[in-house]
Amino acid sequence: VQLVESGGGLAQAGGSLRLSCAVAGLSFAEYCIGWYRQAPGKKRESVSCICTIDRYSYYDDSVAGRFTISTDNAKTTAYLQMNSLKVEDTAVYYCAASKGTSWYFENGWTDGVDYWGKGTPVTVSS
Repeated sequence: VQLVESGGGLAQAGGSLRLSCAVAGLSFAEYCIGWYRQAPGKKRESVSCICTIDRYSYYDDSVAGRFTISTDNAKTTAYLQMNSLKVEDTAVYYCAASKGTSWYFENGWTDGVDYWGKGTPVTVSS
């Protein structure tokens, strides 16, 4: 199984970035795919996830209304469209997959996540 993130970089506050997570070796029908982020000196926190089997999406309150998660039609890539970026969105963003449940994303747990990507850094400047 591989999860490969891309799309991170530098943006100004108020700007936008789109992250991609290319997934190989698992089925979107069986896994919830999502994103965590970790800012310097802070613990990893959940951002969003999508469970295509029941068309369920979750967003942390800190990003709701600004970020949108989606998948491509082939169900091989997940996207995180990040708009109205804030300086506090600065972090390394990790793609994650959890089999059959969004619970870990919704509760901010990392231990139960089945697979992780290596992360892509996002820096938002003021």
